[in-house]
Amino acid sequence: MAENNSQGIDPALALQETGERQLSEAERRAAEEAALDDGSMTLTAHLTELRSRIIKCLIAVALGSCVGYYYVEEIMHYLTLPVGKLYYLQPSEAFFTYLKVAVFVGFLLALPVVFFHVWRFFLPALTRTERTILGVIVPTSVVLFFIGLAFSFFLVLPAAVRFFMGFGNTELEALFSVDKYFSFVLTFILPFGFVFELPLVITILGKMGLVGSDFLGRHFRLVIFLSFVLGALITPTPDVFTQSMIALPMFLLYGVGYLIVKYIIRN
Repeated sequence: MAENNSQGIDPALALQETGERQLSEAERRAAEEAALDDGSMTLTAHLTELRSRIIKCLIAVALGSCVGYYYVEEIMHYLTLPVGKLYYLQPSEAFFTYLKVAVFVGFLLALPVVFFHVWRFFLPALTRTERTILGVIVPTSVVLFFIGLAFSFFLVLPAAVRFFMGFGNTELEALFSVDKYFSFVLTFILPFGFVFELPLVITILGKMGLVGSDFLGRHFRLVIFLSFVLGALITPTPDVFTQSMIALPMFLLYGVGYLIVKYIIRN
């Protein structure tokens, strides 16, 4: 106290300035929270938040990729179960394929984190009702996406591989390179993840009043035709078998959406 008085500093004044700084900091935080609630953030604040969330998403993918690379041997074991032994034709092919597998697994592991940050970024601009709706839609879409991947990998992919390997004989032996096989698996299972979002899309459209059960029922035949057309467009091979393996689940999922709109939404 004596030292402060000797320097000409009034203790009461210093205490008052400290209280004002604390009050100013509390007011600033309150203003930021209010801005988040009413969506009135400045452009600079939006860009700063966007950069922060992108960095967090990239970190999540990187950490997931590290986990994927740590277990890459086990992952490759399960990936190659439908086909058996693979080959690599270039010295670096196996290494870079392992990296691709690790990054893909890392993206899948980080997908809930990515969806969460996307949801949080748009949250300030949404009403309370819209926040509640998105709080249900976002987790549901992630779950449906993973169900589609699992359905494709465990049920459809083995059947497709057996179908293609059935063309082998004494003159033709199937020798799959690791890079080509992984590219085939990737382009084969990803469409199923998006196809399984169909009931959710139909449910949202029905809830918004854009489609009704009568409308969905009248277009069943058209949906069957379009299912096979889309199956031909998104499959990596031109054979009818692979196209049917995508078209049939698409039609069944359309039926699920129809039942939800008719008996649950009652539209």
